Amino acid sequence: MENLKAHSLKYIKAGGIYGVLFILLAIIVIQEPSFLSLRNLSNILTQSSVRVIIALGVAGLIITQGTDLSAGRQVGLAAVLSASLLQATDNANKVFPQLGEMPIVAVIVMVCIVGALIGLVNGIIVAYMKVTPFIATLGSMIIVYGINSLYFDSIGASPIAGFDERFSTFAQGFIRLGDFRLSYITFYAIAAMIVVWIMWNKTVFGKNIYAIGGNPDAAKVSGVNVPITLLKIYAISGVFYAFGGMLEAGRIGSATNNVGFMYELDAIAACVVGGVSFAGGVGTVMGVVTGVLIFTVINYGMTYIGVSPYWQYIIKGGIIIFAVALDSMKHGNKK
Repeated sequence: MENLKAHSLKYIKAGGIYGVLFILLAIIVIQEPSFLSLRNLSNILTQSSVRVIIALGVAGLIITQGTDLSAGRQVGLAAVLSASLLQATDNANKVFPQLGEMPIVAVIVMVCIVGALIGLVNGIIVAYMKVTPFIATLGSMIIVYGINSLYFDSIGASPIAGFDERFSTFAQGFIRLGDFRLSYITFYAIAAMIVVWIMWNKTVFGKNIYAIGGNPDAAKVSGVNVPITLLKIYAISGVFYAFGGMLEAGRIGSATNNVGFMYELDAIAACVVGGVSFAGGVGTVMGVVTGVLIFTVINYGMTYIGVSPYWQYIIKGGIIIFAVALDSMKHGNKK
């Protein structure tokens, strides 16, 4: 009997969250069978793609026993910056009327540098000032939102839209495969996945990330420069948020200072559901992608069948608590 209980508990820890999410998905499909259409699948992949890029940035920090509550606000800052620089030249409401056509690559580089700088600041506060990641990034979340709001107010405080056609195509373009549309953003997400997979699995830097997450003191004794490694991973995360924010502005077709609100919680939740442990040292790229896809399907599905947004918050919150509880049960004795 005790053996049966032990096995049951083991299976609940390993797959309990997937069971809950599968039940939710089954309810959605039963309520609205048309949810499984190719059009919806295309929309889910497109929405997931931006979230995957953001979640990959967060995941690297969670592996080091950190987190980043400023991710969503960094996404919003990048969205507003890129949107204000990539409006069409004939737009009557152009933020910078004298600004000609900006090369998309140049704007990508600019917003990614801003993201990297914010990430470096977070890294310095965590690695050298010894502030816990939760508090450090909570503070930077508020600061970044304030900076973004000041900038947004200074350029008119109205939604920034009317993008250059090149930018719209870059973010909204797609390849048609019969009735299925594969968006360009999905290819960018795949590229990000490949880069992160190589970084995590085939470089010394990646091994150092896992070593720090497993045991920071042991990693330091083994010769890992913990502060520098943390600086690098926070800066890289900022780059991912910035690129994701730029894509999100282009995908939506406009940007305000509220773009990215709560995105960090969705990203963190997706990471945990995908097996990235808050205990540190555990996580895979495919796990992150799986977590994002699951959450996007649930979010999209609940909206599709008309579930109140307030109930969606309650359900998502419950899923996050359940996922973290299972993670704690699995890795509670790790240390």
